[in-house]
Amino acid sequence: MSNTPLFIPVILGTSRQGRQSEYVAKFIVEQISQREGIETELIDIRHIAISTDDAGESIKDPQFSATLDRADGLIIVVPEYNHGYPGLLKHVLDTCLKEYIHKAVGLCGVSAGSFGGTRVIQNLLPVMRELGLINIFYDLNFSNVQKLFDETGNLIDKPTYIRRMERFMDELIWMSTVLRYGRQSVSVRT
Repeated sequence: MSNTPLFIPVILGTSRQGRQSEYVAKFIVEQISQREGIETELIDIRHIAISTDDAGESIKDPQFSATLDRADGLIIVVPEYNHGYPGLLKHVLDTCLKEYIHKAVGLCGVSAGSFGGTRVIQNLLPVMRELGLINIFYDLNFSNVQKLFDETGNLIDKPTYIRRMERFMDELIWMSTVLRYGRQSVSVRT
């Protein structure tokens, strides 16, 4: 096994102004950064230069691609918009393919309603599978997000969400470790 720290970036899946999910993504990055043996960074899709007059790998952003290629796992923070995920997130995700194969992904749903993004997570599961990502069995949900953070972006009920985050991260780290070992040690017939 490699002694190299796991690299698990966090993708903020919306570019909308006034997005509450930005607070969630920053909280998650803060929590991951405290874990020994884990490196992370925030990938804000707002800052990825993607063309909208073409699609797929032909419009791949080299930095985004390199970051995903290096990643051992991913966390996607995605708000629920009308029971679905933001179109720009799907557009950005579709620019890469081989970078995702046999890597773990944890989904974090954010919602202004009481379901905490469960519907957006359900809608993303087949997309994750098609991209070659392995979804962990535990999701993070942030319901009524407009009430969870104070005006400066600090989580009000931090202990509850830290407990949820621990369980989520334990599973994601385990899966990312096992899949990294598999990618490095087990050949796949193509």
